[in-house]
Amino acid sequence: MPGGVERAGEPGELAGPFEVAEALGLPRPTPEQAAVVSAPGAPGLVVAGAGAGKTETMAARVVYLVANGFVTPERVLGLTFTRKAARQLSERVRSRLRRLAGSPLLDRLDPSGERRAAVLTTEPVILTYHAYAGRLVGEHGLRLPVEPGVRLLTETAAWQLAHRVVSTWGEDIDTDKVPATVTNYLIALAGELGEHLVEPDLLNRHAERLVRAIESAPRTTRQGAALPQSLQAVVDAQRLRAGLLPLLEAYQARKRREAAMDFADQMSLAARLAQEHPEVARGERERYGAVLLDEYQDTGHAQRVLLRSLFGRGEPMPVTAVGDPAQAIYGWRGASAANLPRFVHDFPPARKYGLLTSFRNPPEVLTLANAVSAPLREMGLDVEELRARDGAGPGDVRVALFDDVRRELDWLAETVAAQWEAHLDTSDEPPTAAVLVRRRSDMAAIAAALRDRGLPVEVVGLGGLLDEPEIRDLLSALRVLVDPLAGTAAARLLTGSRWRVAARDLAALWARARELAGAPTRQAVVDDPLSVLADALPGEHAEQAGLADALDDPGDPTAYSAEGYRRIRRLGAELSALRRRLDQPLPELVADVERTLLLDIEALSRPGGVGRAHLDAFADVVNDFAAASPSATLPTLVDYLHTAEQAEDGLEPGEVEVAENRVQVLTMHSAKGLEWHIVAVPHVVKDVFPGRKKSSSWLRTVPELPADLRGDAEDLPTLWLSPDQDRKEVEDALVGHEADFDTRRLVEERRLLYVALTRAEHSLLVSGHWWAETGDRPKGPSTFLTQIRAAVLAAEHPPADIAVWAPPPEEDAPNPLASQTKSAQWPADPLGRRRAAVVEGSELVLSALERLLAEPEPAPVPAEARAVAVSGHTVDVVLPEEPAPFDEPSSPDEPPAPDGPASFGEPLPVPFDELPPEPPDFEPPPDPGPAADPGPAADPGP
Repeated sequence: MPGGVERAGEPGELAGPFEVAEALGLPRPTPEQAAVVSAPGAPGLVVAGAGAGKTETMAARVVYLVANGFVTPERVLGLTFTRKAARQLSERVRSRLRRLAGSPLLDRLDPSGERRAAVLTTEPVILTYHAYAGRLVGEHGLRLPVEPGVRLLTETAAWQLAHRVVSTWGEDIDTDKVPATVTNYLIALAGELGEHLVEPDLLNRHAERLVRAIESAPRTTRQGAALPQSLQAVVDAQRLRAGLLPLLEAYQARKRREAAMDFADQMSLAARLAQEHPEVARGERERYGAVLLDEYQDTGHAQRVLLRSLFGRGEPMPVTAVGDPAQAIYGWRGASAANLPRFVHDFPPARKYGLLTSFRNPPEVLTLANAVSAPLREMGLDVEELRARDGAGPGDVRVALFDDVRRELDWLAETVAAQWEAHLDTSDEPPTAAVLVRRRSDMAAIAAALRDRGLPVEVVGLGGLLDEPEIRDLLSALRVLVDPLAGTAAARLLTGSRWRVAARDLAALWARARELAGAPTRQAVVDDPLSVLADALPGEHAEQAGLADALDDPGDPTAYSAEGYRRIRRLGAELSALRRRLDQPLPELVADVERTLLLDIEALSRPGGVGRAHLDAFADVVNDFAAASPSATLPTLVDYLHTAEQAEDGLEPGEVEVAENRVQVLTMHSAKGLEWHIVAVPHVVKDVFPGRKKSSSWLRTVPELPADLRGDAEDLPTLWLSPDQDRKEVEDALVGHEADFDTRRLVEERRLLYVALTRAEHSLLVSGHWWAETGDRPKGPSTFLTQIRAAVLAAEHPPADIAVWAPPPEEDAPNPLASQTKSAQWPADPLGRRRAAVVEGSELVLSALERLLAEPEPAPVPAEARAVAVSGHTVDVVLPEEPAPFDEPSSPDEPPAPDGPASFGEPLPVPFDELPPEPPDFEPPPDPGPAADPGPAADPGP
């Protein structure tokens, strides 16, 4: 075989890819796939489009090489990004090799039986890129030197360690950022330095040069002595980045003391080993005879240096890189999209192949995807259009633009529900379905709309998970336990669907909190009703006085309604009991809080098939956090979750599984590599998708490396500054540099849309709106949605149905959603339309319990008779004793304590969004109007 790969065993005839597939009982490969499978033993670049069967092709490539004796299984190295992808590729390859071992094909190709013996006794090595880097560092780390047995930190453990360094830092840092934000800066900056193999001193010198160039530029005649605000922001960012370097040094020292390293360390150390120690590369080339590199477009600079140094120098060998430049969407995470086209230069003499037949998408979806990717090809992207497989069935694609976001969500939810039901009419299993969002903040409204149609919904990802009602309640309780000033969290518990404390009682509790805090009495302006409300209710100033303290000591019972006081006392008692148990390990503590708040019962009682899915996902997060650092504290966990809540793209799960019994709501980045029967892509509107610029380039973004220090600097915009430029010219140069980076961002947004569209196996919904919930200017369709509509209208056979296309609103028209008067009963009735059914069900249960308790107690059964009853399979049911009265603080003035929540006289616990209001005999008016009932007994009105 050409390329320096010698055949194992005696030379003989070769079996082609079609023959191998037939012998193994597999589908015949396409001509494109066959060309990749039987490629010569030289480097090859495979551009594989979405759904083009790259995993099957890579597995067939391995079987082809093994069957024809070019390599034995243990000399095959396969690398990919996630453990899930590595597991899938490994299972596919091993399954094919097992078939090969039992095939008569090997008898003809190798009568000696050596190949069959190798197949039966050895296995290929298939790892993630980071796992392979870790193996290299473990075997050769002493060459750097790195101590053997060093511990790899997970992302969570690295965050915890960095947070400890930041929280205990004794020197001044010129910033007003909180420790959690500084921790994020530190982690991101350390990752950037490691990814691009940059020394901190080089970064510090770069910052000094840029600051000096800006500050020394002569001002124009119309400029003052002080720097313009735009230039000062750039200077501040450079100084803060340089100011983080001592913290970075302390973080690195802390890792060395604890014999630990993070993922960035692991990859950068492996790259240094490969680049600086030729003996390492020689050993790896002797160990492996064929290499497969998956998702190569998502590799970073350090990975490129590692792989090029190991397998791209010397005698060419069969290194096959597979990727899709149209799916390069992780530039914000350090990936370099230019690595894929540069493969042919890094691994000479590489040949290029294409896999452009989609086995996933129907022709209608591919028409829109190709239209979206057309501008990328016009800009030089070296990838052709995708085409559907022969015999692909028709898809169901719908495009819509609505007057406002509420109508868009109604249409989306109703359409998904109709398609869900239609699928169930023809299948025993529900369809897979997903709603892909660009902004995490849109998840909650979408999930609520879907649930209103009776669909089971799962919000995927930690950021979105924290917006789920049961998780928000759980997190609020955790905050209150560690921070008495967490007024917003306490207010959520008080006004939530379990306790539903009314406005009058909440105002009284707030007044008590201010009294306990020693705040002076505040007299609101009588003629300003807004200031009256602001003075009476906790708002932004809720963090200045402790509602949690007032829960422990609410004061005079006559300041509250009787029912409101009872609920406040019970919540306070629960929180006090939990504080006494704060010494538990974190997983046990969070489970304790969950049980105390009855969130497990509430989640299981909610309609739909989700049940405990969100609570279990949150428990997994807490378990991972605690496993990373057994000494982790609750305040540190709360800080970590706050970071996840604020992150738009970060702290997302690395691996997402497609669920077959619920509609999943997740970000587009998380959806890469997955597929669903039904896919919806909402909110394709201006400033949402593509989104507005969230942050500047490295000029103002502290944790980003300067462009000219990055390993892929040749592919990035260049900043040109000269000593003879004045401030205005310097400012113009910086503005132009940022504009160049924003253009790159929009290109990646287009790739992200391409990824979202190509997730659909059958149904695809793409929609937008004119008016959002807020804002005085309409949004309207973005360039993406406009281009999709144009592609539909221009086609001879339209690939989609334009369900609705609302005309633009009149100029200067007000936002109809913002101007609508919103009215609601507060506290809200969490049961809503389900009230009658739930109340009827709870009454049936209570009646059955009463009848059971009214039955006379049976006479004691002698031991002999009891034994006979057991052997005869007769079981006596013994009810547990009635629980003791609820243990809560008491005072001489307060009313008698009620029975505990488990008492038979209390309503049964039901979901937090379905809890009947107390007292049990309250019923809301059938049609609330302007003179609606003020609410349950806990809200007697002012």
